[in-house]
Amino acid sequence: MDDNPAPPRWPGYLTWLPRFLFDTDTVLERYIGKAWLVALVPSMALSALVSQVTPQSSHPSIHLVGLVDVLLIVVASPILETLLMIPPLLGLDRLFGPGVAVLGSALLWGAAHSWSAPAWGLIVWWPFLILSIAMLTWRRAGLGRAILVVFAIHALQNGLGVLTLLWVE
Repeated sequence: MDDNPAPPRWPGYLTWLPRFLFDTDTVLERYIGKAWLVALVPSMALSALVSQVTPQSSHPSIHLVGLVDVLLIVVASPILETLLMIPPLLGLDRLFGPGVAVLGSALLWGAAHSWSAPAWGLIVWWPFLILSIAMLTWRRAGLGRAILVVFAIHALQNGLGVLTLLWVE
């Protein structure tokens, strides 16, 4: 597997997204922060919308008992899901190109998250679209760097959710 492939040729239907998402020239930390916001804000809007339409089934029931639960959600889950994302995303990219790959990956992760709460997949597909774009974009700088970027964005996303849960409980 080529660790530093050529830049993906992104389809026109994704070009309405912020340009920086498709470019590794941004300082790594800035990219992570900005990509997290691009993942977070629409997912919060989707969450509010889904909560209004399906109030009983929109969110999984998560109860944080201790530090282990926090670490599982903020650290273990993002690294595991990032590693699990790679084979299907790269396979779809190879077969169909980056546009289909990121859409397919987002839909797969949305479906996977729907198992615990059916409407949850409607909310998480957006962050996974951004995570998938980040993976293919940063893979040009090396697979390890791409994993780090996607993990960091995902950990921030989950971390805010955990802080919210801790504040509400």
